[in-house]
Amino acid sequence: MAGKIQKMALKPMNVAAGFAAGAAAGFLFKQAWKFVAGEDDAPDAGDPDRGWGEILVAAAIQGAIFSIVKAAVHRGGVITTHKLTGTWPD
Repeated sequence: MAGKIQKMALKPMNVAAGFAAGAAAGFLFKQAWKFVAGEDDAPDAGDPDRGWGEILVAAAIQGAIFSIVKAAVHRGGVITTHKLTGTWPD
């Protein structure tokens, strides 16, 4: 029973952390793309003026950044939950 209450109590924090992670990942991707390609805007998959290679490289960089940020936020949330509740969340 206590596990369900803990999960419900921490849900708003997890949602907020998810939004923050998405914003941070988007910012980091824009900065990475500026560094890699020297352009402000990453290519859109539907852009007829961009080639396959450029689009796929941008997607790979974006995917890697989002995955890393998501894993870091999830791990941080699990550790924080453990510290606050004394139990490791499921």
